[in-house]
Amino acid sequence: MEPVQAADAARGSSTVRSVLRRTTAALLAGGVLVLATACGPDDTKASGSGSSGGGSGSSSAPGTPGSAASPKVSAAQLSVDPKDGATDVAPNGALKVSVADGKLTQVTVADKNGTAVQGSIAADGSSWSPSGPLSVGTVYQVTAQAVDASGQQAALNSSFTTLTPGKTVAINDNITTGSTYGVGMIVSVNFTKDITNKADVLKGITFEASDGSQLKGHWFGNRRVDFRPQAFWKSGTTVKVHYKLKSTEVASGVYGLDRDESFTIGRSQISTADASTDKMTVVRDGQTIETLPITAGNDQNPSYNGTMVIKEKDPTTRMNSATVANVVGGEYDVPDVPHAMRLTDSGTYVHGNYWSSAFGVSNASHGCIGLQDAKGGDNNSVAGKFYNSSLIGDVVIIKGAKGKTVSGDNGWSGWTIPWASW
Repeated sequence: MEPVQAADAARGSSTVRSVLRRTTAALLAGGVLVLATACGPDDTKASGSGSSGGGSGSSSAPGTPGSAASPKVSAAQLSVDPKDGATDVAPNGALKVSVADGKLTQVTVADKNGTAVQGSIAADGSSWSPSGPLSVGTVYQVTAQAVDASGQQAALNSSFTTLTPGKTVAINDNITTGSTYGVGMIVSVNFTKDITNKADVLKGITFEASDGSQLKGHWFGNRRVDFRPQAFWKSGTTVKVHYKLKSTEVASGVYGLDRDESFTIGRSQISTADASTDKMTVVRDGQTIETLPITAGNDQNPSYNGTMVIKEKDPTTRMNSATVANVVGGEYDVPDVPHAMRLTDSGTYVHGNYWSSAFGVSNASHGCIGLQDAKGGDNNSVAGKFYNSSLIGDVVIIKGAKGKTVSGDNGWSGWTIPWASW
């Protein structure tokens, strides 16, 4: 091997160092270029990027860095009624979300607490409507989204405020929360103003019965609606009543109220008074427990026939012929009729009677069903025992009388109306 001269070695080292410096510089330059490209488009023209004729460089192809393509706009056109910022909006029938040239994908309507309004999108995707009335005096925020045929999305936000009612109607019914009633109980609801939007009112009064009973409402005029199941209640049933009428326009410019009530159905007691035999049979929970001697209405003042319900119980009441229409014969005024149980508004009662001896023998009353009693009321008498064993809502059926059938609105006598007509 030839020895290496010192000068040659020195020159070799110098050459290597020079090559390394040039290589390192090139690598560093390349690194800077890579980093610059990674961060964004380079505004400088690369060598050789011009046309073969040597003119200016060509523009970037679409989709490459440096392109400036405009974003696509959805063809779907969203709209909300009422308009954004609207006030005094009716809570029922005014809200609707629609889209043209597209389909709704999501609609949210909520109050300031985030409580959402239930609703549904139409089958064709063109509109959304709420399932029921909105709350009055409430601000609502609407958020709607839709897509067009190409899948491009559109969105819209809007808000409005529902009206605060200037007029309300009082609602009175015959239910006391926590009470127990008989199997014939009919829920009778009375309003203090005429109701014109009856269908909306029926939607706003709902019932939950533990036995699954479904109730229907029947209007008697413009201010009274009664509710009952198809058949008598089952013993032990618990019932919840929901009034959701605060946001329901029951008549022009008039709104109702919201309220919840509940009651229970007790043991079954159905009593049948036969005016042709002057006897009343009492059936308790399906078993006949007693047959009582009675006196019913006389030929000039016959008792009503039909299914009635005990609607009031008074230990003592006054009965005066001047307060009863179409009484035939002598006038009467008894200030202390004992153990009185009212069946009709027109004055039919099952009550104690201490002035007659016609029980089980003949019909001598002015239309009522009389039971033997003592002056002042004797709890051990026939009338006293029946009174103390009876509940509001117990059924009393009168048959065999010479009178006409009681009308459904006379007391709580709606059981006389067939279910198909109810």
